[in-house]
Amino acid sequence: MFTIMSATQDTFKSYMNTDIYAGKVEKKINPLTSDVVGIVGVAGDRVGYIIFATEKGPAEQIAKDLLMLDEADDEAINDAVGEVANNIAGVFKTKYHEQYGSVALGLPLVLSGRLRPMTDPPEQAATDGSMSVQCKGVTIPFTTMDGRLHFRVMVYM
Repeated sequence: MFTIMSATQDTFKSYMNTDIYAGKVEKKINPLTSDVVGIVGVAGDRVGYIIFATEKGPAEQIAKDLLMLDEADDEAINDAVGEVANNIAGVFKTKYHEQYGSVALGLPLVLSGRLRPMTDPPEQAATDGSMSVQCKGVTIPFTTMDGRLHFRVMVYM
């Protein structure tokens, strides 16, 4: 949990010179609707996902800051969210490897929509087009002091 918090803060400071603050960690997975979601798979000594989720406004600002643009279209927003998710995962990999062992990362996947915990039994699965994710993990909300950026980072392992 602290490794992913540090990885997220390091990514925003290094790539966008932005200080972000972590909110209260949720040790359960609640349904979450986001306009843009970046997912990076983790394999090795631990297996799971790192998920970066935010609404379009903050995603657009992240794209402008990260890619140094005046305006960000949907393609730039998707690229930036994928890059942020990938960078968080990369910093996590480096920090995690030092403490716990080998970790490999997949390519980032960017999508939008509702995330919800996997249900058991399968007949309770969503029919609303939402994406089911493992329900063992944590959700960490982040924001800037001025509130212009807010997002969640979820770790499922």
